[in-house]
Amino acid sequence: MKQLNTATKTKFIKFKSPYFKKKEYPYICTNQRNKDMKYKRILLKLSGEALMGDRQYGIDPQRLAEYAEEIKKVHAKGVEIAIVIGGGNIFRGVAGASSGMDRVQGDYMGMLATVINGMALQGALEDKGMKTRLQTALKMESIAEPYIKRRADRHLEKGRIVIFGAGTGNPYFTTDTAAVLRGIEINADVILKGTRVDGVYDSDPEKNAAAVKFDYISFDDVIKKGLNVMDTTAFTLSQENKLPILIFDMNKSGNLEKICDGENIGTVVNI
Repeated sequence: MKQLNTATKTKFIKFKSPYFKKKEYPYICTNQRNKDMKYKRILLKLSGEALMGDRQYGIDPQRLAEYAEEIKKVHAKGVEIAIVIGGGNIFRGVAGASSGMDRVQGDYMGMLATVINGMALQGALEDKGMKTRLQTALKMESIAEPYIKRRADRHLEKGRIVIFGAGTGNPYFTTDTAAVLRGIEINADVILKGTRVDGVYDSDPEKNAAAVKFDYISFDDVIKKGLNVMDTTAFTLSQENKLPILIFDMNKSGNLEKICDGENIGTVVNI
């Protein structure tokens, strides 16, 4: 076995096969850095509101830089990272529909908002020295690649961070559903949902000081207790495909890295 490419920290190894008679052989990509990490490939779901920081709307550059730094710590350890981000800090289709706007039109506007957030996060990550790709479910060739599963896989194998924008590309589906769908498609180990609370509670911890936090809870128990983890479509899709969801506080420095290291942070929802 001979190492051929050391330009990136991902190793490409040459192998011989009786099925290939030419001198050029295919390459197997093997990431040696993340072998000790609990999660090798993650789908990080961030809400658009999280980018507001202390603002009432829009994007807070300081919060964006903080998130980029947290992601960089994990990326440096070889974890393959895909990201889905919401657009609620700019526009939310449901809110537009409640004001009399056509729901489909509003949802498409919300998809564009997620692309704006994706571009902002892409810029922040690249400022920290990371390679990224933005893929969108709606074609926008001037600013992003169209979503293609095989291409996304290849980017991840090469150590690039892939940001998925424009949700699923269809109205009536949330970015939570888009996150789970993309997570299933790229064979992510887990959906990491970064929020402003540190897990799932039996009641709203911001309203009830006696609320009890779950370290682990099954999909069935979430439904029985009526807990709000994700929208029903996203939650059911995750349950059917046995893809665990981990809810944690993204605003606490070091949490993302600790989770990928295997520490018990947040709440794990599994079968």
